Amino acid sequence: MTNLEKPVERRYHHGDLRRALLLAAEDELAEKGIEGFSLRGCAKRAGVSHAAPAHHFTDVTGLLSALAADGFERFLSTTNGRLNAAAGRPPRERLIAMGLGYIDFARRNPALFRLMFSSNKTDPQNETLREPAATAFQQLVSSVGEKTGTDPYGSRDGQLQVAATWAIVHGLAHLLLSEQMRFLNERTEDELEADLASIIARVTLP
Repeated sequence: MTNLEKPVERRYHHGDLRRALLLAAEDELAEKGIEGFSLRGCAKRAGVSHAAPAHHFTDVTGLLSALAADGFERFLSTTNGRLNAAAGRPPRERLIAMGLGYIDFARRNPALFRLMFSSNKTDPQNETLREPAATAFQQLVSSVGEKTGTDPYGSRDGQLQVAATWAIVHGLAHLLLSEQMRFLNERTEDELEADLASIIARVTLP
């Protein structure tokens, strides 16, 4: 088992019930999946009354939207960590670093990643969710713009570069989570990172 795969031990702190419920919701999601997710299950896991989640999040959509928003904040923390580590390096390398952070987050938080990007159980108009989600996308756009030296939205080619970059990093993350690239299973973490960087580099401009 790699460090990316180790389960996280949860401690629910009832001094902050909202945070306790989000932690419980993430564990509920990881264990039961989106189809088995319930407010009642979250409440039981957190050790609070069945009505407690509704007081903070109204309904299951509100709770999952808040959880997805929290996921995007953590996603940005991961990608920013990669970008900070690549500070001063050429823009192409920083773009690759951002992509590796994208994949890092997905591998560490598979159920949460799927909720954020592949679920219709959240409310895309939820203000708590919209801001961090938009910031995460803008980070991708900005990384492409830094590489090209132009506003990606200013041209059709720029927009296509954003689409291609997003497709490759998201596609890699999804395929790794789905275990569809078994030929990479025998790689060490260092070898896998080097291979992923090489794949991302193929879609970036020279």
